Amino acid sequence: MGEQGFRGLYSIVAFGTLGPLIFEFAHHKHAGTMLWYLRGDPAVRWLAWLMMLAALIFFAGGFITPNPGTIGAPPTEQARGLLKITRHPSFVGFILFGAAHLLMNGWIGDVLFFGAFCVLGVAGGIHQDRRKLREIGEPYRRFAEHTSFFPGAALVSGRQSWTRADTPWTAVGVGAALTIAILIFHPALFGGRPLG
Repeated sequence: MGEQGFRGLYSIVAFGTLGPLIFEFAHHKHAGTMLWYLRGDPAVRWLAWLMMLAALIFFAGGFITPNPGTIGAPPTEQARGLLKITRHPSFVGFILFGAAHLLMNGWIGDVLFFGAFCVLGVAGGIHQDRRKLREIGEPYRRFAEHTSFFPGAALVSGRQSWTRADTPWTAVGVGAALTIAILIFHPALFGGRPLG
């Protein structure tokens, strides 16, 4: 079906399964035994919101910043913007989204649902690296050597250096706007307080 056909079909299947799953969960949340309860701690709630803001910035950046790991992207060894922080911004966004909601939702049904986002993020990044190494080989291997999956590891280790030009202002703006929208509409869409 070709690359574009595959991307279109993949998107339809992804949204066609994820949407109903989220809708169904929203009507059956907080099921099962409570494993932890951190909602009463303001510091934990603020941490969860900061994680959500970061998640949405990474997720937006994953669409905005050209990434050699995505389907159909041209091979490159140079990282810029968010790719200097992580070569898998969208998957890191999924992980942070799941982790932020795990802090606020300690019921076993919630843990299974939101924990799946963390598993998807880790497994997706690993799968994408392996697939790209098979497809484009050495250029992607060098790109992977100079970047990191774990956010900030390439910067801390000196494999990358951050400049003012790397600041992803568009992704920050989109992420902040989405965070505000979620604060406003979360109770109407999913009930309760945001992240809960």
